[in-house]
Amino acid sequence: MASKLYVGNLNYATTEDSLRNAFSTYGEVISVKIIQGKGFGFVEFKSDSEAGTAKEALNNTQIDGRPIKVSDARPQEKKPFGGGGGEKKFYGGGNRGDYGGGGNRGGGGGGYNKGNRDRY
Repeated sequence: MASKLYVGNLNYATTEDSLRNAFSTYGEVISVKIIQGKGFGFVEFKSDSEAGTAKEALNNTQIDGRPIKVSDARPQEKKPFGGGGGEKKFYGGGNRGDYGGGGNRGGGGGGYNKGNRDRY
């Protein structure tokens, strides 16, 4: 059993101190981290047995008016850099190429071109 626990369904008003107080009853808490604006966090215990006891005791209990979900934390997934994009409306990838770039529907040419516009 892991010594780091995932705690989900947190009230956005829950603080790291209140989470530490709730979990410290079951063993020595090494660290507490709440991910702001996401409604979840992590609690790390000194030993696996303390973490297991806390997980069993606190899963589906109420903290700050919400039933929390407690489970073993999984390793963070590595996400590749880059990506993103999507269809842009202006400059370098417009729908019809009005402002340069190919876009999804053809057109193209370099830079801003008044001649491609339907109306002025």
